[in-house]
Amino acid sequence: MGDFENREREEVYSKKVRAGKRTYFFDVKATRSNDYYITITESKKRLEDGVFIKHKIFLYKEDFEKFAEGLKDTVEYIKDHQEVVEKRYEYSENPEIAKADEDFSF
Repeated sequence: MGDFENREREEVYSKKVRAGKRTYFFDVKATRSNDYYITITESKKRLEDGVFIKHKIFLYKEDFEKFAEGLKDTVEYIKDHQEVVEKRYEYSENPEIAKADEDFSF
């Protein structure tokens, strides 16, 4: 079995989040023994050549609680020490057309 087959397992669930110039993918995958794990991928288009650069981390179920706790504590620290403005983005291939701060709730 090749390296690609070992790394890419069955995808069970996927959630795509577009945030400004970045897109995040939260994917639940299954191992051969049907244990679930999460891959979190950040994808950003490089302006110079239009190539998408991706960064990926793997999060295993035995680490969920510690990871969530660390992320929560870190976000709270930033919110306590600096103003954080939540933005909503409208996705556009053309960055000049993208609009922030519009309400897209239903």
